[in-house]
Amino acid sequence: MAEAALTPEDILTAAEEVLRRYGPAKATVVDVARALGVSHGTVYRHFPSKAALRGAVTRQWLDRAHAALPGIAAGPEEPRERLRLWLGALFRAKQEKALADPELFATYQVLVDENSELIAEHVSGLEAQIAGIIDEGQQVGSFVPGDPGALGHVVFQATAHYHDPGYAGEWSRPGVDEDFEAVVGFVLRGLAV
Repeated sequence: MAEAALTPEDILTAAEEVLRRYGPAKATVVDVARALGVSHGTVYRHFPSKAALRGAVTRQWLDRAHAALPGIAAGPEEPRERLRLWLGALFRAKQEKALADPELFATYQVLVDENSELIAEHVSGLEAQIAGIIDEGQQVGSFVPGDPGALGHVVFQATAHYHDPGYAGEWSRPGVDEDFEAVVGFVLRGLAV
């Protein structure tokens, strides 16, 4: 690939492939550069460090995995149904990633652990989407009064078993979908007026 035409997106795509092939412990910036046919200095012109590149890969993966969530949060459904749909979409996105490519998902777990500040920012954004739904539910009298931000945090934590990668090993067991629906039902009943 010509160095002048190289974009950050090209580098991120190659980095994801290198991580898939070698795993996070062995993948290097030199491997990414080699996959692109450029010098490692070219990669460093776009990403100042290996950590920055890995952080960008993590952000891209999270953004891609959760791309549908903002649209659901802003959807036309009544807030109770919208929250159910949003939580379901989050669980299914994580479940599908974990089950479809367990090796790559394990790689992303390592990257997530390395990028705690990025993850905190991402989780804050997800909780803000939940808070927005709760706020609308409060305005129409569907949900109990209270700080929507605090309630959004509680809902996110209460459903962590179904989106925290640490529980991914349980997402393929029989009955997990029914258990998820039961937890979401419990959360929604707890928010109901």
